[in-house]
Amino acid sequence: MRRLLVTGLFALLAFTNPSFAHQDPEIAGYIEVDGGRIWYRLNGSEHLGKKPAIIMMHGGPGGTHRSNMPYVALADEYPVILYDQLGTGNSDRPEGRDGWTVEHFVGEIDQIRAKLGLQEVIIAGHSWGGTLAAEYAVRRPEGLRAAILSSPLISTHQWLADNQIWIDQLPKDVAATIRHHEANGTTNTKEYRAAEAEFYKRHMCRTEGCRQSRYRTDGPKGNKAMYEYMWGPSEFFAPGTLKDYDVSERLPNINVPTQMICGEFDEAAPKSCKKYAGMVEGAQTLIVPNAGHATMGDNEELYITSVRAFLRNALK
Repeated sequence: MRRLLVTGLFALLAFTNPSFAHQDPEIAGYIEVDGGRIWYRLNGSEHLGKKPAIIMMHGGPGGTHRSNMPYVALADEYPVILYDQLGTGNSDRPEGRDGWTVEHFVGEIDQIRAKLGLQEVIIAGHSWGGTLAAEYAVRRPEGLRAAILSSPLISTHQWLADNQIWIDQLPKDVAATIRHHEANGTTNTKEYRAAEAEFYKRHMCRTEGCRQSRYRTDGPKGNKAMYEYMWGPSEFFAPGTLKDYDVSERLPNINVPTQMICGEFDEAAPKSCKKYAGMVEGAQTLIVPNAGHATMGDNEELYITSVRAFLRNALK
């Protein structure tokens, strides 16, 4: 494992100035996992061994850590670890698709814990990362203290059904375009992508601040091939390997304080998030007003404030 240590004045600034902290890790480097190396970054290193570490997982499949940068604000209280899953972002990109499985990506979590010596953790994830957080939490690993399931994919069938309802609410010509191209296998067309963009304005990023966020426009590149192989051509059409995915029946196994978060107009629809939270004893639900799937981008302040309050109460 290689580490880049940021010391002296820069480490102090990274810790005390939130805008600076959002850019620079105190520790960064690579961790060997099955199949290659994954890149990680850590802030709040002074809390290591004193507070549970937050491991925050990005969406996709094939996304990067950049969309989770708001979590760095929590480094004033906890160690915060963001990372790129194997095959995307700054991490290695081995040939082949053998590692493009739920089991592989869940396995990375324990390998991170082992390499960094993390005895107690808070598992968190957004979208596909929420899937991994749920998969990890239902296994009741030793040292897990809390779980944050942010706009998670819990059941592909339910996700697609919920998004068909959102599509029904689009202008009729937009909805018809989406369904025509999906039925005919012509999703890689300008017409389909234009209709997709109309959907995303309502259900991904609803605010201009979200659409223009530097966290969405800079940083390492994701892996589109992984996304399309495991999921599909768009957020609401999933013919990939996750087409029958469902962890819902195992949610009652989660035995740590849990927070379910989604946006009012989220692709992970509020009614389903509430249903899934109801399957976890004592789970809390936060519905972010006027937010789409990019909940942190649409209302970062409310999101992080709510997570902070949840964790303070959960870890008392």
